[in-house]
Parts: sequence; C-alpha cells; structure tokens
Amino acid sequence: MSTSQLNMVSNQSPAARRLKLAGGYFGIFLVLVLIGLPLFWILMTSFKARGDIYTDPVNWIPPTWETGNYVDATTRVPFWTYLRNSIIITAALSIIKITLGVLSAYALAILRFPGRNLLFIVVISALMVPAEITVISNYALVNSLGWRNTFVGIIVPLAGVAFGTFLMRNHFLSLPYELVEAARMDGAGPIRLLTKVLLPVSWPTLTAFSVITVVNEWNTYLWPFLMSDTDRVAPLQVGLTMLQNNDGVTNWGPVMAATILTILPMVIIFLGLQKYMIQGLTTGAVKG
Repeated sequence: MSTSQLNMVSNQSPAARRLKLAGGYFGIFLVLVLIGLPLFWILMTSFKARGDIYTDPVNWIPPTWETGNYVDATTRVPFWTYLRNSIIITAALSIIKITLGVLSAYALAILRFPGRNLLFIVVISALMVPAEITVISNYALVNSLGWRNTFVGIIVPLAGVAFGTFLMRNHFLSLPYELVEAARMDGAGPIRLLTKVLLPVSWPTLTAFSVITVVNEWNTYLWPFLMSDTDRVAPLQVGLTMLQNNDGVTNWGPVMAATILTILPMVIIFLGLQKYMIQGLTTGAVKG
C-alpha cells in the first residue's frame, strides 16, 4: 500500500473501521447464502423420497432419509462408465493444458524471439472469443475426420490453453530476472532452467492453474454432449442428462444424488488445495 493509502486508513475513526468490517462480513455472508443455499437444497433433495420433493410448504429437511436415490443414480444408467470417461477426459486435457501452458508461458516470458509480443496479443485475444462461436466449425471438422464418439474428438478441440499461458507468463515475469541470469551463468539450458529453477519456485501459481484446469475440464458439458452419442465416451455431465431423461422431470431424487456424486471429487480437490490456489492467484497482487 502507498503512504497516502496508509494515512487514509490510519485517519479513520474506530466506528468507521467497524462499519467497513461489518459491511465486508455482510457481503461474505450474502455470497455464502447465494452459493450455499442451492447446494444445500440439492444435497437435501438427494435424500428425499419422490413424494417429499413437491410439498407445500417446502420441506428443507427430508421427513424420511431416502438413501436409495444414490443406489438408483448408480444403477439406472452406467454411472461408473461415465465416471471412468470423465476421469480419462479430465486427466488427458489437464495434462495437455498444463504442459502447453507452462511451455508457452516460459517461451513468451523468458525466451527472446521476433514477434513475441504480437504472439502474446494473439493468445490474449483468444480469451475474448466465446467457445460457443467455434462449436459449429469444430463440429464439422471433427465429424469429417471421423472422430465423433471418440475420446480424441472430445479432447483435441478443447486443448487450447490461453488462460494458463496468460497466468503462468505473468508469474514468470514477476520472478527476479537475476534468478534466470544466475542459472544461465551456471550453464543451465532452457529445459534445465525451466524444470530446476523456475518451476520449483512456482508451485503456488502452478497449483492454482492446475486446480482451475481440472475443475473446468471436469465440468465441461456442451462439447462432450455434441461428440458422444454412446455411453462408451460420454462423461458424467452427459450421464446426468441421460438419467434425467430416463426418470422424467418428476423424480429428481436420483438426479440430485448423481449431481452430488459428480461434484464431490472437485469439492475434495478444492478443499485440499485451496490454500495453494489462493496463494498462487494472489502472488504479486499486493505490493508494498
């Protein structure tokens, strides 16, 4: 913070500081309610019998806990096949995007070559283009190559990595350049400089990039839905649609149970790595 900002904070009265603190906590509480209430409703509905879902007044807590919804969610459709497919797609896309993101960010931040800044502008421009715009052209290309209903057809068109390149490039630029110069003076080549010098001090940002990538790929729905007509390659998100179609729109219990099982892996990953994710996203954001 600058000196003027510090003076402004120190000149505030205790009452004003308490009011700002209360406003901040109220905002956090409001966001928590807006995000947590639908998730709580989904969780409670997953334990309700069909007759307990549509009641007036609404029952937030199930009168009787119906655990059979979870059995139905995993037996009425090939849930475990969908889970396997989601793991394959997410793992493949995450590995590709993290690798390409780190390598391209390293090239744009550390290496010197003509057109580097122009190339970075092109990468940034890709962030401004909604993915839905390219769906028709990608679909026509993938269909002409015979890649429909294959993992290749789902994975390859989603392998772009503009966000990761942007995030990791900014992080590499925030590192002291003396670190790079010292490594080069010690005889480190490009690969050794990246793997032995830069990445070991970049774990928070790399972890944030990895978590965001895994969550995004796990939750991808539109493209896998267009590319998969069979259970052989369809991920969990498409499987939820199949389950809803099987049960109709009246029996939401199994659908909500499958939804909880689908989001649970990402919740566990986020809770386990949230400390590193927050640290990575805020690195360099606060300057003295």
